[in-house]
Amino acid sequence: MDPLMALLCLLSLYPGLAAAAPSCPQNVKISGGNFTLSHGWAPGSVLIYSCPPGHYPSPVSRLCLSNGQWQTLRSTRLTKAVCKPVRCPAPVSFENGMYTPRLGSHPVGGNLSFECDDGFTLRGSSVRRCRPNGMWDGETAVCDNGASHCSNPGISVGSVRTGSRFGLGDKVSYRCSSNLVLTGSAERECQSNGVWSGTEPICRQPYSYDFPEDVAPALGTSLSHLLGATNPTQKKNENVGRKIQIQRSGHLNLYLLLDASQSVAEDDFRVFKESAILMVDRIFSFEINVSVAIITFASKPKIIMSVLYDSSRDVTEVIDRLDNINYKDHENGTGTNTYEALNSVYIMMNNQMQRLGMKTAAWLEIRHAIILLTDGKSNMGGSPKPAIDSIKEILNINQKRNDYLDIYAIGVGKLEVDWRELNELGSKKDGERHAFILQDTKALYEVFEHMLDVSQLIDTICGVGNMSANASAQERTPWHVTIKPKSHETCRGALISDQWVLTAAHCFRHADEDRSLWRVNVGDPNSQWGKDFQIEKAVISSGFNVFAKKQQGILEFYGDDIALLKLAQKVKMSTHARPICLPCTVGANLALRRPPGSTCREHENELLDKLSVPAHFVALNGDKLNINLKTGTEWTSCIKVVSQDKKTFPNLTDVKEVVTDQFLCSGTKEDDNPCKGESGGAVFLERRFRFFQVGLVSWGLYNPCGSSDKNSRKRAPRGKVPEPRDFHINLFRLQPWLRQHLEGVLNFLPL
Repeated sequence: MDPLMALLCLLSLYPGLAAAAPSCPQNVKISGGNFTLSHGWAPGSVLIYSCPPGHYPSPVSRLCLSNGQWQTLRSTRLTKAVCKPVRCPAPVSFENGMYTPRLGSHPVGGNLSFECDDGFTLRGSSVRRCRPNGMWDGETAVCDNGASHCSNPGISVGSVRTGSRFGLGDKVSYRCSSNLVLTGSAERECQSNGVWSGTEPICRQPYSYDFPEDVAPALGTSLSHLLGATNPTQKKNENVGRKIQIQRSGHLNLYLLLDASQSVAEDDFRVFKESAILMVDRIFSFEINVSVAIITFASKPKIIMSVLYDSSRDVTEVIDRLDNINYKDHENGTGTNTYEALNSVYIMMNNQMQRLGMKTAAWLEIRHAIILLTDGKSNMGGSPKPAIDSIKEILNINQKRNDYLDIYAIGVGKLEVDWRELNELGSKKDGERHAFILQDTKALYEVFEHMLDVSQLIDTICGVGNMSANASAQERTPWHVTIKPKSHETCRGALISDQWVLTAAHCFRHADEDRSLWRVNVGDPNSQWGKDFQIEKAVISSGFNVFAKKQQGILEFYGDDIALLKLAQKVKMSTHARPICLPCTVGANLALRRPPGSTCREHENELLDKLSVPAHFVALNGDKLNINLKTGTEWTSCIKVVSQDKKTFPNLTDVKEVVTDQFLCSGTKEDDNPCKGESGGAVFLERRFRFFQVGLVSWGLYNPCGSSDKNSRKRAPRGKVPEPRDFHINLFRLQPWLRQHLEGVLNFLPL
């Protein structure tokens, strides 16, 4: 008899045998919160507590031991779990001024106010608010008289500073009071450029985490922050924030290190995997030369993919490897050996250097970014620092080559992260932070946006928008332009190359008008008002005639409502000015990561793949608004409403006489409706972190912007007749015209 069958028979006869394996007790509820279990009540299961915003769990987690007992980190005693209120630390001292109120710690929502003594100027934030993560908003308040070579570096809340001389070469050191953890640089030096070395030290609660918006200034992307306490003498036009450089000419090695040790629950490891996939997908979306290494580690590292493999440059292969990583690969060695993980990166670098040659440009010009997703709890292998020192040595990292290496140490998910070790592992660069704790993949995604320096892309790669939380409206949609006859604005359009703009023909209804005074306003990083370009040539579809069907009782007809403008000069590519991807072109094909032999029909099938396709257009004030493009049977029902508009179409018998198959339809339910001045703007959608224009705003039955205020839009009243509907020229239907006039400008795929 099969031994397994025999065991099953025994279990059915003696049910008590099944319960022989001990399970941990279930009296582990948390007052005011919830908990999750990685493997139920069985030994090896990790229990993680969570609390509502403004509270934190104590303890954070428990582990079910093989003897059926719960173990709490740093304690074997089973204490009652509670959700405690989050508190922000109080200042230990404040130089040359005073602060109020004076409390031992501060509740969420509480304020701290700072004032300076006579003769001193306040730099930083005069009022700071305690946020739900136990961190103060704003910047360190400093009272400075500007008398030294370096500005007063200040004393961040909760810290104690040693050193009060701020001359060239002088050093200051910091420590935290009570149970707070120091992140940033414990020692800083006044440098010849008047800037303090390293990162501003911050004293934080062990349970605190970062909001995505904290990360933007930390990575040097926010100019306003650079004028604060971190780098008070930095000039606005200096290029700070050494982020992962996105350059199509160079090469980037990206090393992804995923912690799979026992202290990381399987759910958190899954978040690591999803985050890594997100990062890879985003990096490859720039069409840059990148090689990806994937290393999982616990007691020992396991190399899933090396930068030496050809497949490390293939996004599909890399994501497939990430997808198939198994958390249980390390179940026989569950310790955390961060040193060995980083040392395996060093060995990989050494092998690549041997292959390429130590002195060759091929080796010296590679940039390296290490992203460590961990809970920062090394318990074997010793300090990871020697491995980092070896990496810096082999890459010859010095002041001139500092931007060839970035190490980001990131804790993600509801982990009990070791802030001290995380801080030790991340790169220390002037005015920057490379160590973060984030609550979820959404927060991590926003961080990735800040980590990638898109400004380095100076060629005409299409459809790249800055997706980060603090990007300006123009950076999010850098193809968006405004068309101005004489001085007032009439229409919008989209850059489709460095010299051509796509817009609507009806913007040029008065064909006899002198266009020498017309201007196209394009985004410019040096001006919040953009830059005006003259129009060298306007190509307006000869098929467009708004009165073409007047005899049939159709007062206005917008068939062939398409035009192209050639600008008098080429646009310099930047984060504020970049073309959108036009479907059916080679550029769009690369962005969609489709094989070279793809057709226009395949692009249409991929981009307009549903009966209702989420898409966007840009509002007068620059906001990105949402619509749903209807296709197939949904399109048929969407256009029926036109027959209700008896004013414009008094004797209409066939709706398709007005809405031909040249038009996409939107405007149902919760859709935003374009305003009159938004005609000609791109109707676009996002795929694979790139943006594709599938239509252009043409006409509609309802104008939500009755007033001249750009920010004032009114929703159509419910039950209004006709119901709101909007119609957009479908670029897949105007392919012959586009190909005729853009030959030599864009490379088109076969239809």
